[in-house]
Amino acid sequence: MAAASDRDILPDAAKPVNYSISFYDLKFEGDFSYHGSVKIDLKVSKAIKEITLNANQVTIQKAVIEGKEEEFEATKISHDAKNQRATMEFPQEISPSDVVLAVDFKATMNNFMCGFYRSKYKSVAPASENTPKEGDHHLMFSTQFESCDARRALPCFDEPNLKATFDFEIEIPTGLTAISNMPVKSTRPGTAGRTFVEFEKTPIMSTYLLAFAFGDFDYLEASTERQYNGKNIPVRVYTTRGLQDQGQWGLEHTHKIVDYYSEIFGIDYPLPKVDVLAVHEFTQGAMENWGLITYRTTAILFDEKNSDDRYRNRIAYVVAHELAHQWFGNLVTMDWWSELWLNEGFATWVGWVATDHLHPEWDVWSQFLVESLQPAFRLDSMRASHPIEVPVRDAMEVEQIFDAISYLKGSSIIRMLSSYLGVEIFLKGISAYLKKHAYSNATTNDLWAALSEASGKDVNSFMDPWIRKIGFPVLTVSEEPSPQGCEIGIRQSRFLVTGDVKPEEDETLWWIPLGIKKSLEASAPDATALLSKSDTVRDLNEEFYKLNANMTGFYRTNYPPERLSKLGTVREKLTIQDRIGLIGDAAALAIAGNGTSAGLLSLVAEFKNETNYLVWAQVLSSMGHVQSVFSVDPKISTALEKFGLQLIAPAVEKVGWEFPEGEDLLTGRLRALLITTAGQLGHKPTIDEALSRFSSYTSTEPKPFTNPSLRIPILRIGVEHGGPEAYTSVKTLFQTTNNGEIREACNAALGRTQDATQIRDALNFAFSPSVPTQDLHGTPGALAKNAKARPIMWTWIQENWGMIEERLSKNTVVFDRFVRLTLADFSDRGVKGEIESFFEGKDKAPFKRALVQVLDSVESNAGYRERDEKLVEEWLGANGYA
Repeated sequence: MAAASDRDILPDAAKPVNYSISFYDLKFEGDFSYHGSVKIDLKVSKAIKEITLNANQVTIQKAVIEGKEEEFEATKISHDAKNQRATMEFPQEISPSDVVLAVDFKATMNNFMCGFYRSKYKSVAPASENTPKEGDHHLMFSTQFESCDARRALPCFDEPNLKATFDFEIEIPTGLTAISNMPVKSTRPGTAGRTFVEFEKTPIMSTYLLAFAFGDFDYLEASTERQYNGKNIPVRVYTTRGLQDQGQWGLEHTHKIVDYYSEIFGIDYPLPKVDVLAVHEFTQGAMENWGLITYRTTAILFDEKNSDDRYRNRIAYVVAHELAHQWFGNLVTMDWWSELWLNEGFATWVGWVATDHLHPEWDVWSQFLVESLQPAFRLDSMRASHPIEVPVRDAMEVEQIFDAISYLKGSSIIRMLSSYLGVEIFLKGISAYLKKHAYSNATTNDLWAALSEASGKDVNSFMDPWIRKIGFPVLTVSEEPSPQGCEIGIRQSRFLVTGDVKPEEDETLWWIPLGIKKSLEASAPDATALLSKSDTVRDLNEEFYKLNANMTGFYRTNYPPERLSKLGTVREKLTIQDRIGLIGDAAALAIAGNGTSAGLLSLVAEFKNETNYLVWAQVLSSMGHVQSVFSVDPKISTALEKFGLQLIAPAVEKVGWEFPEGEDLLTGRLRALLITTAGQLGHKPTIDEALSRFSSYTSTEPKPFTNPSLRIPILRIGVEHGGPEAYTSVKTLFQTTNNGEIREACNAALGRTQDATQIRDALNFAFSPSVPTQDLHGTPGALAKNAKARPIMWTWIQENWGMIEERLSKNTVVFDRFVRLTLADFSDRGVKGEIESFFEGKDKAPFKRALVQVLDSVESNAGYRERDEKLVEEWLGANGYA
């Protein structure tokens, strides 16, 4: 192995320059095997007699070295399944030179959603007669190679800094369509009824970005408005036949964002085309393959008549995120997976920048706080978190860091830094970074160097702890009167949700931009930063001040109780982002014991007249967690429901059920959120109205008056309150619909059942052949948020672990997700002990990090419940709710 002590990588004596790949003899039944050949141009830097590369479930049948003067075949080929490697030993030494390694191999088009795989679907239009089938379903074929699954499709040097160019061809059934990173170069006849499709050579890139697909495809096409080398670039959205019209929304955003990024990065999009493909079975939301971006159907397709408007927002953002990677990740790639955040943190941040550019009316930076910043806080407040830049030893560890730290904390830190430097200067540094490292690899230090040069500031000196240290700070504020008004003491310390940080865990000194807003009328916050463990800020207005204006800093603020109360009374004059931050901080501090539940509940009560969707989203998220933690006590749970009902009743009655012509997207989303919550809290008028509309939403042909944006609340309320027939009708709808969006709604609804028999049935159904693996987590995840279902599901998991493991072990991302979603919401140390005992001695490799975080979450929930149970009960009683 190579000498790097922190990573287990391939020997460095032979490095790839170009791959020439051919796939042929594809079997569309039985084991779905195929044959392949690959010729890898290698630069050999020192004399060797063996070559090791990556191969996972790929059988190498023959390997030959082709030199300039001679060629010789491997005498021994060994496969190391555990380490996903194959070693070829040759009869004579390969001297330092340029050689070709020619390999013949056999592999499988699996159904695990990784590597080269097949997806099942029911065609909505008559399919081409050559379209492969599996049972009653048609098949499409595509790839998912990130992070380390190119090795499932072909033998290769599957590490991000071993970049090469790729020539690719594939033999497919005649009449079907094949697409890859680059345009089609040529076609030629194959064996009977088959055609070889050959593609142009790719730019130099990492193996995880190689992509290809084929099937019964159709497409919509547009072009960029800007010209690139004198030409408008063609942009296509491919779908299986009959769905192409649903690609229009995604298509419009794709070509506009390609132009936008080319301008703000100062680098033209470098490929001759942009293809987008909707894939019927997909582990994540999307994948940024260079020139061929693949998506889960619900992340790219939008039906103007039948789609929930929230998917407009999702598609616009996901498209922007994946296109950002065409520069940040594809053109310039992190040197190793430990710096994954360079890809994902930046793409997350700039994805919001592009979405804001196209849709300023959506207030996406407030959405960012709710959907990115707060989830990042939640994970990073655990002991079991990890630094943004985290050691990754091998491929088996990579998947577990595609999490809220790499994506959401990474993007939050970038937002903080770009706000401090100024977005224009920040993008100037980004452009320099991309130009310097184009078609190569880079590190975090390379990024800091470019930003330092652009800004004239030593970025590395103050950003390094944010990237390489675990956790984040809480600023504790104390007040003292002074002749000039108000003087505050500020002290930084590491924030843990368990509230029990130890001295050795609190040694990091963070650079913290204070962002002090000194009056409600102030147009911009003070630019002061905290550079020490504690400091004093003078000359503040005793009537009003607020730290961390618009939550641009990645830290919590713990105000004295009186100050928190004062901020609550002027909430309507605060920005939307400040309102979101105030609620988020108060909730987290109450859970940790830094603040109080009484303070949180009193603050939340002030928001009953709130009208903004994103503020409500944060209020109800925070209150939902409180309700979940105390759900084990029937008296407190009932009182919290009463409090919740009084809180939202005015808002839900005001927003109503109808969608006026021309209404903005956020008001529509507010209506759906409030109706969902009101139904869950037992608001009788809402439940009655939802049940009266329920049957029209479970029909496979929705009635004209049904609004798709109410599908989720009505199905959820129907299952929770509509009895066995409602549960069965939603389950049937899942089985009969071809629409992925409706399946997601059904999953969420089935998780609301309160009947023990139905809860177990829902879990059995989730693991049945009727539910694709990509959708499997939906119902269990919803059941985990259901207090009645949670303990029943835990028993079911223990009873059925062998089956669960068999179903999920093929895809570690799905396995990790299932463990995270199903077990983290308990608030009982007894259950924590059960979880620890159950998994002792079991193979935890696919979800090792997730399990530690689950146990941390249960511990913090249990600590919060035990500490504040009496206090919450007292507050609810004193305020007339108990």
